Amino acid sequence: MSSSSTFSSQRSSRSSSRLSLLQQGAVVLFGALILYAVGFLPMSAAHNAAHDTRHVFVFPCH
Repeated sequence: MSSSSTFSSQRSSRSSSRLSLLQQGAVVLFGALILYAVGFLPMSAAHNAAHDTRHVFVFPCH
């Protein structure tokens, strides 16, 4: 294996590592946003959102 291909492989590994870290950070922020939003919703709004989601997926709820 030549040194140039080794360098290229290391650089590719670092960039994919950064991308993975960025994706994980985005998921954590999105999860925190969802928890924050649901935590401050009035109970009827949370129930209606869950109820509507069940209907969208054709899941019986009554």
